[in-house]
Amino acid sequence: MENGGGSNEIPENAPEHCPGPQSETAGKSDACQGCPNQEICATAPKGPDPDLVAIVERMATVKHKILVLSGKGGVGKSTFSAQLAFALAAMDFQVGLLDIDICGPSIPKMLGLEGQEIHQSNIGWSPVYVESNLGVMSIGFMLPNPDEAVIWRGPRKNGLIKQFLKEVYWGELDFLVVDAPPGTSDEHISIVQFLQATGIDGAVIVTTPQQVSLIDVRKEVSFCKKVGVEVLGVVENMSGLSQPLTEFKFMRMTETGEQKDMTEWAMAYMREKAPEMLNLVAFSEVFDSSGGGAAKMCGDMGVPFLGKVPLDPQLCKAAEEGRSCFSDDKCRASAPALKMIIEKMLAQKMISRTENGA
Repeated sequence: MENGGGSNEIPENAPEHCPGPQSETAGKSDACQGCPNQEICATAPKGPDPDLVAIVERMATVKHKILVLSGKGGVGKSTFSAQLAFALAAMDFQVGLLDIDICGPSIPKMLGLEGQEIHQSNIGWSPVYVESNLGVMSIGFMLPNPDEAVIWRGPRKNGLIKQFLKEVYWGELDFLVVDAPPGTSDEHISIVQFLQATGIDGAVIVTTPQQVSLIDVRKEVSFCKKVGVEVLGVVENMSGLSQPLTEFKFMRMTETGEQKDMTEWAMAYMREKAPEMLNLVAFSEVFDSSGGGAAKMCGDMGVPFLGKVPLDPQLCKAAEEGRSCFSDDKCRASAPALKMIIEKMLAQKMISRTENGA
């Protein structure tokens, strides 16, 4: 793996009027006197990073690039990324899904690609394909042991992200979906810096309804605004548990505090006494949304609200099994919500299904 290079970021220990490490006067100007980085800056190669040119050339065949971000971990960002890729592929778009969550790559699992490996050719690294129009790239394909921890500092992570962008041969793509780790760390700065010259359509930010998540999502929105990435919208995930009543288990607490399964009795009772109840979907608020949830936050920060996705056990199962929630009618609570959100996002960018193959 190679490290990122050619950055013009000012070192933290630089003097006040530092000209920047890529400046022609780096290490030579009066402001550089006494700086601990003076010799490094004076001798470092100057000019544009040649790798960025290679990235621009590689990304020239990709029409749309969408980042999927979250301020907080565990909000279902990778699940959304996976289902977004499945949905776009089902619309006959050519889709690539790039997993840059270096330390926690869950995309191979969610796409049913565990155990697969990357293949190299004279034109670059080949993505691992779910379908002929859905390719995936992740560090998860490169680990000899799936339980092995990736303990890397920032520069090595950045180097791999750069390598993914300049080495992976996607071919002609309608969409490249980038699944980023939570937060606003090295990976986020790198992906924006490396892709900026190629054009990023924007970012979808995933959150849950409670304030403890929204606090961090506000920082994510602020990050996007600072680096010039359009916020396509915010998705409120796990927006209440929604499940057909017939899929619930019914328990009774005994005097000793143990749980006794009463499901069979409850189902028989409903079938006999109230059969109309068997068609109901039960809903329960899991996370506190009394603060207004993602919709209010979007209004406060002036960014689009794309919609809510309920906490659906069938969607969780689809993610565990690495399959699309749209391929059957099991995800009755979540699939329609996800479909509406994706169609709203496409409409917002004025992308129609007729674009595919164009």
